[in-house]
Amino acid sequence: MLQLQTIRENKDNIILALGKRNIDAQTLLDNVLQLDEKRRTTQTQLDNVLAESNSLSKEIGALYKTGKAKEANILKEKTVHLKDESKQLGEDLNIVEEELQALLYQIPNAPHTSVRKGSSEEDNEEIFKEGDIPTLNTGAQPHWELAKKYDIIDFELGVKIAGAGFPVYKGKGARLQRALIAYFLDKNTEAGYTEIQVPHLVNELSGYGTGQLPDKEGQMYHVTADDLYLIPTAEVPVTNIFRDVIVNESDFPITYTGYTPCFRREAGSYGAHVRGLNRLHQFDKVEIVRVEHPTKSYEALDGMVEHVKNILRELKLPYRILRLCGGDLGFTAALTFDFEVFSTAQDRWLEISSVSNFETYQANRLKLRYKDENGKNQLAHTLNGSSLALPRVLAGILENYQTPEGIRIPDVLVPYCGFDMIV
Repeated sequence: MLQLQTIRENKDNIILALGKRNIDAQTLLDNVLQLDEKRRTTQTQLDNVLAESNSLSKEIGALYKTGKAKEANILKEKTVHLKDESKQLGEDLNIVEEELQALLYQIPNAPHTSVRKGSSEEDNEEIFKEGDIPTLNTGAQPHWELAKKYDIIDFELGVKIAGAGFPVYKGKGARLQRALIAYFLDKNTEAGYTEIQVPHLVNELSGYGTGQLPDKEGQMYHVTADDLYLIPTAEVPVTNIFRDVIVNESDFPITYTGYTPCFRREAGSYGAHVRGLNRLHQFDKVEIVRVEHPTKSYEALDGMVEHVKNILRELKLPYRILRLCGGDLGFTAALTFDFEVFSTAQDRWLEISSVSNFETYQANRLKLRYKDENGKNQLAHTLNGSSLALPRVLAGILENYQTPEGIRIPDVLVPYCGFDMIV
């Protein structure tokens, strides 16, 4: 979340920045500052009462030692009233702090200066495009038809077992899926990321730490009996490793990669654009997460973008990069670049990666700090990216690599698959 000090010192700039998200934050920020003033006033009153109480306690002790019990007992009566007053002030302070926290949770991150205003994905800015769109033979099919033709993904069986959006991968489809996971992890570890395996469920504190709660509560699967949430992305458990942690400045950069299944309810997702692998409730993804020094985070973001570019170049998939506008920017992100591959059979772009810098937004929730050169605690910057999300990468491979003889496997994946064609 945004820091209170930042809101105090830069309210007008934050209002302008949040305007890029089409949010009029004036009233909300005014309410935050009013509650903050009330919190600080109440805290000062409580501190004064406690200080007076402590002073009287010392005075009472001194009076008893000198045999002045009558005077001491008179002061003791006053401490009873101070105790009641401090209790009430403590309760008032807790209420104000809870109200202030709830308001702060409602405020999304302030967009980076390079983010332009916009209302939807239609206003996103294409900043890069690479790769040749293949010319397919007459009768080329979308991936859901290819999956059925070659018996590599069974969507109906998934409906039987769980419901729509839970596909079953079979035979060479399952092996290709496994190959992609291994390939992505190898590329990430070769780039210096440490591979890590994390839980696939998280507690409520973890959801709040990375900003999925309370913003995306309706999109997450909640295991109510245990009050745990199925993860929507590995970003959540990996980043929460650093909740309530103070790292050394010399530890930067901290880089992790991990494979996990991801679970998203995707409420309200219907229509032709969600067919097949285009939108799922369960899917596989390999993630990269970085904890960076604030002065290095945007250089790191550029490096993450280049890293994903190199993977797509090796897969030889046509892709483009979009800088998201304010209206399409995620709640916690300051700047996000989306990667999309072109699906020739569907004649549309498919999002396959988001690479984001959250600046101090998540770190403030997580209390993720580092000690600077003066030994003072400062908030770190966090970043994450898909490297990559599998369903639409797989869809792009099946559709763009289809031939009359079968589906070719990208050269870089052949050693992982053990075959070069799906027939």
